[in-house]
Amino acid sequence: MIEGLAITPPILGRIAIGKVVERNGTRLPEKDDEFTVTSLVQNRDGWVLHPLDEALHKASTEKKLRSIPVKLLFADPDLSLRAQYAAFNRTTGRPVCAGNGQTCKRSTAEGLTTQPCPTPQHCAFGESLGCKPYGRLNVQIEGQDDALATFIFRTTGYNSIRTLTARLRYFQALAGAALPCLPLMLKLRAKSTTQSHRSAVYFVDLIVRQGMTLEAALQQAQQDAQTRTALGWDQVALDRAAAAGLAHGAFEDSEEEAPAVIEEFYAAQGSETHATGMAARHAEVAPRASGHRLSLTDKLHAKAEALEAPASAVT
Repeated sequence: MIEGLAITPPILGRIAIGKVVERNGTRLPEKDDEFTVTSLVQNRDGWVLHPLDEALHKASTEKKLRSIPVKLLFADPDLSLRAQYAAFNRTTGRPVCAGNGQTCKRSTAEGLTTQPCPTPQHCAFGESLGCKPYGRLNVQIEGQDDALATFIFRTTGYNSIRTLTARLRYFQALAGAALPCLPLMLKLRAKSTTQSHRSAVYFVDLIVRQGMTLEAALQQAQQDAQTRTALGWDQVALDRAAAAGLAHGAFEDSEEEAPAVIEEFYAAQGSETHATGMAARHAEVAPRASGHRLSLTDKLHAKAEALEAPASAVT
């Protein structure tokens, strides 16, 4: 495996709640109040829709696509949702700093260094580069044709990051190793705040599949997990491989994604719902959890080592 290159979950497409439009020669984000599922291909008009987008719209009972049936690929919530503070070079789109509020990995003239991370609002370096919370959620959409691939939802919205983090940890606490078999839905929700001037701000939530109770979903997940295990599916080994791959790179985003990063991450300020759910930089600040936290890379290295334990030791 190539050192310094993060091996990320295979991606089939993107889940967005907005798009980038061109106005007076400038490409700007335009918020939306529904999901859009795109492929990884762009043309002159923007991202090309994935075939699942049309299928989901047809299956929806609403005029707009505000819920998507999904499942998770991993049993570890930190593998499905990677959230951190991140700063990018505004010209090249290259990631230059990623931290968790305690420590960060920063690219400097002397190479990659580990430094304190005082959060964006207390960091002169982060202030100059527009450092923001940055979350990447990988999910599998019902009906996709690849059992080991995912769709990615990117966001810098505090509401989405905070809500998705809580949901994933709660579901993992209840379902344990059966979490990947739990039938779930991405749900688009709206709220108003004083900072949004009472207008609706959209964020993403994760709930049990529509029409099911939590108890019924848990029962189905346990049954499906037992079937998978009987067929030879090793969830512990899959999580271990994913953790080891992500730990190989200090930064997850590659130079290949630079143009999209510039458009999505440093686009003009707006609400939480623009090109891929990116929030306004000055949204409400989530309180930082107390206690020591490792950098993302160190955390993934530790997780990869922990997953070397016998299956009976992993919940």
